[in-house]
Amino acid sequence: MRILATISFTFLLALMIGCTATRSGSNGIDRSAKRLATPKSTTDKPKIIALGDSLTAGFGLAEKESYPYLLQEKLKADGFDYEVVNAGVSGDTSLGGLERADWVLEQDNAKILILELGANDLLRGVPVAKMKENLSQILRKAKARNLKVLLCGMLAPPTMGPQYQRDFVAAFPDLAAEHKVEFLPFLLENVATVKDLNQADGIHPNVEGTKIMTQNIYRALNPLLTK
Repeated sequence: MRILATISFTFLLALMIGCTATRSGSNGIDRSAKRLATPKSTTDKPKIIALGDSLTAGFGLAEKESYPYLLQEKLKADGFDYEVVNAGVSGDTSLGGLERADWVLEQDNAKILILELGANDLLRGVPVAKMKENLSQILRKAKARNLKVLLCGMLAPPTMGPQYQRDFVAAFPDLAAEHKVEFLPFLLENVATVKDLNQADGIHPNVEGTKIMTQNIYRALNPLLTK
């Protein structure tokens, strides 16, 4: 409830509109084409797979400003020898993530999955039960490969109707409990609604906002790390 109280209706409505709009980037390029390519991997190090939408892909940012890159730098500074693979696709839904899951999770020496999907299901009004089943299938695939998992939650605005809102918000902690995975309730905590921490669209974190988002993820991820 504390987290819900920190996120304004205006931001959530903008987030719903923006996450799908970014399937085509500001330069008109269809970023969904990324799903045709295997996520870039350059080493034999143990891998953390960051599977998500535009918040993971780093929409509007340079590669070295995205959270997967910043996370790897932070891990390295703290003595953790991981490679973080950016498997984010702007505009992706839980179904899109499920369709990519097998080949994304087949990365050599994959050890951890960070799963961040759901905002675009919200935009499309996908039934919560369907979104939940898609995410559950991804989690089962990860567990079948003995991957540790951090699940990132998302919020819903009241315009979706009180029942949908309740079901959507509850879906993520329910999945975390069911599959016994680590859970981050809202990765944009302390970033959402803060003008100076977001890009001009008011939706996606800017460079400074992404640093805070990375810290949020790192704190939740820490119990899964080994040296």
